[in-house]
Amino acid sequence: MRLRHWVVAVAASFGMAGNTAAQEAPATTALVGATVVAIDGGKPIEDATVIVQGDRILQVGPSASVSVPAGAKVVPMKGKWLIPGLMNMHVHFGLKLPGAAGAELLDEQDGEEALRMADNARRSLLAGVTTVRLTAEDHGIDFMLKRAIAKGQAIGPRIESAGELIVPTGGHGSLEADGPAEFSKVVRQQIKRGASWIKIAISGGISDTHGSIAAAPMTDAEMSTIIEVAHRNGVKVTAHNGSSEAALQALRFGIDCFEHGYHLNDEVLTRMKAQGVWLVPTIVVSQPGAYEFYKKIGSPDWYLDRVASTGKDHWAVLQKAIQMGVNVALGTDQFPFEPNGGTTATVAEAELYVKAGMTPLQALQAATIQPAKMLGIDKQVGRIVPGQYADIVAVSADPVRDIAALRTIGFVMKGGAIHRNDSDPATIAR
Repeated sequence: MRLRHWVVAVAASFGMAGNTAAQEAPATTALVGATVVAIDGGKPIEDATVIVQGDRILQVGPSASVSVPAGAKVVPMKGKWLIPGLMNMHVHFGLKLPGAAGAELLDEQDGEEALRMADNARRSLLAGVTTVRLTAEDHGIDFMLKRAIAKGQAIGPRIESAGELIVPTGGHGSLEADGPAEFSKVVRQQIKRGASWIKIAISGGISDTHGSIAAAPMTDAEMSTIIEVAHRNGVKVTAHNGSSEAALQALRFGIDCFEHGYHLNDEVLTRMKAQGVWLVPTIVVSQPGAYEFYKKIGSPDWYLDRVASTGKDHWAVLQKAIQMGVNVALGTDQFPFEPNGGTTATVAEAELYVKAGMTPLQALQAATIQPAKMLGIDKQVGRIVPGQYADIVAVSADPVRDIAALRTIGFVMKGGAIHRNDSDPATIAR
């Protein structure tokens, strides 16, 4: 059985939109009575009405000045605050880490992984995450899942993906290459399969049993070739990295983004700021809240030791990056819905940004309009304004006053379809 049939089978398990739906007139939904948070700053819209037609936002304004079209589905939202759907820029739906849970997945077949990834996609959406960037998955399953979600055959967030993680032999990843010619070929292969980003590992990682996080294993010729080939094809490049030496090397050749940045120094951060390079911190993975997750998956002692030894530097880098105004887009390197610090990893990540120096509004922007800008899709998602996709989340308090309001997510709409409504489950799309 071909893998695509497995993905279709996933759709049957987790919910499908009938083919006839696309032939019907676009449904109209009115979200009435909430406060629409001003994601760009400024005054929110109180007692607002948001009119959604099909998958797009049609109109937003005070209820007194917005007429609800006849026949629209009216969803009362009084006492709620509406924000754009959250975006998580470092996700692995097929995540496998050292430990007992990872060992159970060593012999996982592609079909089994597709089912697991689809379940993780669905759970991520229900946690309020409407867009993700996948930053290393196996065997093209991410591209198949993306297509299945776009067709309504499976339920999940919008997906941008980097395909497989490209590394030099022995590096922090599975798609190995050596020399400029091999690297140019694997980059082109990932783009051919559908990668909208390329991800490379230019240093070691916490989960490695060998190598140093501070190392810089790629040659100049290898790294420059990867970035040039990707950019010639209109694709940005991000790098798993904790090494200042490797970061400075990548910055010379025009890297677009760094993941983690565990041990980056002031020189690197200064150049990132000057060049507009993004940081996706994934701070949750090295801080105390993650130990609940590590205990659950049976992480070995050596792994926990590496986490502990990394956490202090990682936290200092995040604080300095925020202070210096480096571009930050939220990412977790845990499942977006994974419990962390009494909430989900996505919300915990935003809360840590505030603890590290952001205002609540800046942290909310790091989870919405900033990732949209980084992905180049900020005209489509990231704001509750007419013309954008109706990706909307509701919370029970004002997140601009207290980012912990994100812990109260109880309503999730993606593309005009309601996938979660704790106040009125009857409104959920079936």
